[in-house]
Amino acid sequence: MKFSKMQAAGNDFILMNGMIEKSSNWNETAKKICDRHFGIGADGLMFCERSSKADIKMDYYNSDGSRGEMCGNGIRCFAKFVYDSKIVEKKEFSVETDAGIKHIKLDIDTSGNIEYLKVDMERIDFRGKSVPCTIEKENILEEEIFIKDKKVVFSSVLMGVPHTTIFVENFDEYDVNEIGSLMEKNDIFPEKTNVNFAKITADDTIMIKTWERGAGRTLGCGTGCCATAALAHKLGKIKKDKIKLLAEGGELFIEIGEDYRITMSGKADTICYGEFLK
Repeated sequence: MKFSKMQAAGNDFILMNGMIEKSSNWNETAKKICDRHFGIGADGLMFCERSSKADIKMDYYNSDGSRGEMCGNGIRCFAKFVYDSKIVEKKEFSVETDAGIKHIKLDIDTSGNIEYLKVDMERIDFRGKSVPCTIEKENILEEEIFIKDKKVVFSSVLMGVPHTTIFVENFDEYDVNEIGSLMEKNDIFPEKTNVNFAKITADDTIMIKTWERGAGRTLGCGTGCCATAALAHKLGKIKKDKIKLLAEGGELFIEIGEDYRITMSGKADTICYGEFLK
C-alpha cells in the first residue's frame, strides 16, 4: 500500500489514495500502520474517496483503529496530499467528512508550493447535548469535577468532534496524560472526549497541550485549538477574534467569526513517501 507520511503542528498522519489502495478492514489497517514499533507510526490514518457531495471525501481513523468524524490538523494534511497528488487541482475546494463538508483555501507561494491552508470549520456547537455530555445544562461551561481527588474546572463543546478544555495557570500542576486519559473515558461523556489543557499567555495567544480521544497524547490538535480559542472567547478570557494557538508541535491561527463560525489556518508538511507491506 503506497502512502505519504505528513505532519501538521506535530500531529503526524499516514495518507493514502483510497481510490487505488484498498483494505477489507480499515480499522485493523489503521492500528497496524499507526503502530510506532511494528508499523510506520502515526496519530492517524486518512484516505481519499470520490464524493457525490463535495470535490473529495476524507476518511479518518485514529491510531487505535476507531473512526474519527474529523481532524483539524489532519484535514490540512489531507488537503495538501490531494492537491500535491493532483487528485484535486483547485486552490479552493470542498472536502466531505463525517462531520460535514469543509471548505479549503490554499495559499500558494511564487514557487507553486502550499504556504498555508485555511479551513472553514463552520460554527462551533456549545450545546451540552451535542457534545454529548450527561450534565443536564444547555452549555457545559466551567463545570467542576474531581479526578483522583483533584478539582478540575472544564468546559466542553462540539467542534466536529467532542472537545473538553481545562484552562490552567501552571501546566506543572496537571498531569496531562493521566487527567486527559481519565477525562476522555469519564462516564459523563458517553462518546468520550478530547481533552485540552490551555494557558493564556497574552491577549491573543494561548499555549495548549492535548490528549486526543483514540490517539492519546499528541503534539497538536486542530479541532482542539479551534474549540479552545472559541471557549476562551466565549468565557471572556480573550476578547480578540484572531487568536494564535501554540501547540507542542507548532502554531495555528484561529479566527472567530459571526455566531462563532471558526476559520483555522496553518501549515502542513510532507515527511516521506513509501510502501507499506501488508
